[in-house]
Amino acid sequence: MLPPLPVLKRGLALTTEALANELALARAGTAMPAWTDLEWRLAGAAAVAHGVSPLLAGFSTWAPAGWQDFLATQREHVEIRQQRIAGLILRIDARAREMALPLVALKGAALHGLGIYVAGERPMADIDLLVRQRDVPVLRALLEEIGYDESFRQWKHLVFKPRTGETVRGLGEHRDTPVNIEVHTRIQERLPIRTVDITDTVWPVDARPGINPYRSRGALMAHLLLHAAGNICGRSLRLLHLHDIAQLARRMPREAWAALWEGPALPWWAWPPLRLAARYFPGTVPRTILERLRQDCPRLLRLAARRQTLTSVSCSQLWLNLLPGAEWARTPGDITRLLINRVRPTQESREERADMLRTQVWLQGQTWVRRGHFTRLVTGLTRPVPRMDTLYVIRAALGELA
Repeated sequence: MLPPLPVLKRGLALTTEALANELALARAGTAMPAWTDLEWRLAGAAAVAHGVSPLLAGFSTWAPAGWQDFLATQREHVEIRQQRIAGLILRIDARAREMALPLVALKGAALHGLGIYVAGERPMADIDLLVRQRDVPVLRALLEEIGYDESFRQWKHLVFKPRTGETVRGLGEHRDTPVNIEVHTRIQERLPIRTVDITDTVWPVDARPGINPYRSRGALMAHLLLHAAGNICGRSLRLLHLHDIAQLARRMPREAWAALWEGPALPWWAWPPLRLAARYFPGTVPRTILERLRQDCPRLLRLAARRQTLTSVSCSQLWLNLLPGAEWARTPGDITRLLINRVRPTQESREERADMLRTQVWLQGQTWVRRGHFTRLVTGLTRPVPRMDTLYVIRAALGELA
């Protein structure tokens, strides 16, 4: 039986912020916290949820019973899995060259390609590929040829899953978990209603058959910031996202930041995630860049972002937020549409929810998520409701998964 939810909420917030501090001070180290057994287990849940357990394995000196073994095991699983992913990317690249198909490998694959991470440091849930809309049939044929079928689609990508293999239930990364492939035709996020699209900034000018890098490091940074902004808006940011931004920022010359302003609109969305990266990883972001982006950010969003912490905009905030991202709305009309969509979901939202219930292991067997929309909405208005994704990781950390 789980401990009381308020106890879990406090413990998760405590351990999340402590792990962020430990990761930021990787070289100096921090004193081992005097946590209870429950809090150490919640620290494991937070490390997994935020994707940083293999990174912590490289330097953490904390030594409660089982902690170092847990981190080392996570790093081993991630390293083996990364070797599989690297091999799969090479296979896709070779076949794409033969088929005259240009692609861009996104986010984690690109960061590994730049040498920012080595195998074992950064988990990758899947492979993200950017392709031109007209080339989707060619890429679909390629993926089917190597054993992948389309599983479901969301508004911003198609998800392909291997025909063999099943997700391993448990805490954290596992080497045998299937590698999914997400296919994007646009690089975009809804914040929370209006779509921000930076595809033209990302797609290389001289794309050639096979896997291409981003147009520039600045384009990669723009994508990392937009992706993080979308996750902040949806209250699903991970510490790994901030670490990615900080590590790339350390390696970017000043002129490379100009890519953020190359699109037709100001990057008004970039300051909140960059501010959090600068807060948790001091000294990584140039102050002049941070100040310029702060001026581009709308005033109300700026005020809201000043109060945000990693916990408050991530799954470490245990309670479900009924109107996530409201502070990102830019007009009264956006707020109205957000409220209407919350009360009466669009057909697209209902279809995406059905796909989630069918495909996501952390939603299997959960009676709450299968209740009617009105029932869930009224319940959320009358009492705090825990997030199902967070509870899944907590149950795994406490050894209570069926």
